[in-house]
Parts: sequence; C-alpha cells; structure tokens
Amino acid sequence: MKFVILCVLALIAVVYSRPESKYTDRFDNINIQEILNNKRLLAAYVLCVLEKGKCTNEGRELKSHIKDALETKCSKCTEVQRKGTETVIGHLINHEEDYWNQLVVKYDPERKYVVKYEKELRSVKA
Repeated sequence: MKFVILCVLALIAVVYSRPESKYTDRFDNINIQEILNNKRLLAAYVLCVLEKGKCTNEGRELKSHIKDALETKCSKCTEVQRKGTETVIGHLINHEEDYWNQLVVKYDPERKYVVKYEKELRSVKA
C-alpha cells in the first residue's frame, strides 16, 4: 500500500524492511481511500515524498521505499500493499496528474519504470 505512492501512499504501506526482504505490514490497515478522498491529507503525503513538506513517521518510511518499490513493481510488498499501491498510482495518474508528474520527475526522470504503470492504470477516456 505504501509505496510508490510513489508514488505516494501506496506508498504508505511500504514501510520498514523486514529481514526476509518484505516491507512491514505494520501500516496495512491504513485507509488509503480516505487519504485519496481528502485533498489536504493527500497533499501532505505528496509534499512529504517530494521533500517539500513535513513528514509523519509513515511518510518518512514511505519515502524511503518508493524508488525500490517503483523499480521492482512492489516485489517486497504484501498483497495489501500491492493493491494499495495500484490504487494510489491509478488515482494519481487519472485524477492528480500534476502530483504524478512531479513524482515521476523526482523518482523516475528517465521514465524507465512508470510507463508500465501508466499503461496498466490509466483510465480509458471515452
């Protein structure tokens, strides 16, 4: 969930590495949808991850795993985190394009990894 929330939130679920090379499930119970539906909360997490704002403990952990999670398509994530990451990235791509673009510039400026997310998660425009 916490990842890439890259990308940002899903980024919330991607927290603390485990010795068995999985991220901790400590934050798997975070309500991602609540954050995505609250512009103020979403902005706070995005600004944290972009290093433009203050971070909560969850935000700091999320930020520390975003690049790895993005590059490995969340291979160290739990299933809850993986689904949360897809939810967050899909939301950013489809509804918060400015945030998404800022995150891409910071974490994948060569666009090596984000293309697959954009293809999979972009809503079809009618």
